[in-house]
Amino acid sequence: MEVRGFFDKETFTITYVAFDPATKDAVIIDPVLDYDSKSSTYTTQSVAKVVEFVKGAKLTPHYVLETHAHADHLSGSQIFKQWFPKIKVAINEKILVVQNKFKDVFQIGDWFQPDGSQFDQLLKMEAEFSAGSLKFKTLPTPGHTPACSSFLGQGSVFTGDALFMPDFGTGRTDFPLGSAEELFDSIKNKLYTLPEETRVFVGHDYLPGGREVAWESTIGQEKRQNIHLNAETVRESYVQFRTHRDKELSAPKLLLPSVQVNINAGHMPPPEKNGLSYLKIPIQKGE
Repeated sequence: MEVRGFFDKETFTITYVAFDPATKDAVIIDPVLDYDSKSSTYTTQSVAKVVEFVKGAKLTPHYVLETHAHADHLSGSQIFKQWFPKIKVAINEKILVVQNKFKDVFQIGDWFQPDGSQFDQLLKMEAEFSAGSLKFKTLPTPGHTPACSSFLGQGSVFTGDALFMPDFGTGRTDFPLGSAEELFDSIKNKLYTLPEETRVFVGHDYLPGGREVAWESTIGQEKRQNIHLNAETVRESYVQFRTHRDKELSAPKLLLPSVQVNINAGHMPPPEKNGLSYLKIPIQKGE
């Protein structure tokens, strides 16, 4: 399996195209819809770059795979369906937990049912699935959100927001239903049990120290060098560190629009009478 990454510098997200060069079967992982929060407009340049590559390489994409309902970018999954009508948008089955939570947070109307029906396929935990000649397994890696999963296939694992490059560490756990304890277990007892040569493809890279963008490591490198959680890290110290660090982090700038769109499988809310869709912004008194 070959992997091509596309870095979005606005959200520090990497979209992946994983493909079999012989059969041309492919999947797309965590695509980005370009969204300008100031004007509340979206464009499709990031999706177009991926589409151009897929078409140029004559690939057949079977799935758009979402590692979780992202809080830092809007998903471009539905745009791919315009180019590839047979493609399926898939996420792990625990998305129902997240949908139920945020339907309440945003007081979303009856048009949205938290039953996962917005996605083409809900992936069962620990189950294998096929994308043509490609074989993947859905690994539950909750902690950042309860519905996070990593996708393991052909000696590679796509870790979303669970595990980052060794010099940046791990994902945050302070979103609703997040858990530092669960993230520790996901990394230490799930990802770190994979063979050390397993290639790791991370969901974001924030260019620590101003270095060049990077998105691939190995399980062995992570176990030896991850600055937040390596093979020697104990659970209590990680939970204490992660909890303290998360209190110092600002909310992602696209948190409110992203969650509303992404729990809806990348669909915008249904249009109002004027033909426009609207997102809801809760208002709270600050400290």
